[in-house]
Amino acid sequence: GLDLSDILVEIEKRGSSFDQLLTVPEQDDWIYSDGKSTSCIAFVLEMYKEAGLFDPIADSIQVTEFTIKDAYTLRFFENNSSRLPKWCNDADNVKLPYCQILGKYRMELPGFNSMDPYPHMNERCPSKPPKYSRPPKC
Repeated sequence: GLDLSDILVEIEKRGSSFDQLLTVPEQDDWIYSDGKSTSCIAFVLEMYKEAGLFDPIADSIQVTEFTIKDAYTLRFFENNSSRLPKWCNDADNVKLPYCQILGKYRMELPGFNSMDPYPHMNERCPSKPPKYSRPPKC
């Protein structure tokens, strides 16, 4: 494999830049020198993909490009909180639109269950510190 300096030379030979290289969407089927690599959320989303939740656009979705927030904003979840199990919010005076099974502190999930999947979702979304703001539909 190439080390970083070799990569920089190769990028220059190809008329590109390191910044452009960093924007190339990671493909779910890429295999690295030490094998397949995935994050916890990509693993969960891969199961959703295999279960058909992204159909009919599944072939255009790269789950390795998703963050945890991207995952919980997907419109895949129950949207009628009255249909959640009774125990779900019993111990809390704030009724959440989802079940938080464990934890001392309440999870806040802005945008929960609010976005329909679309082809090439999250593949071209800018995100820069410190606020990591993203444009709509991203």
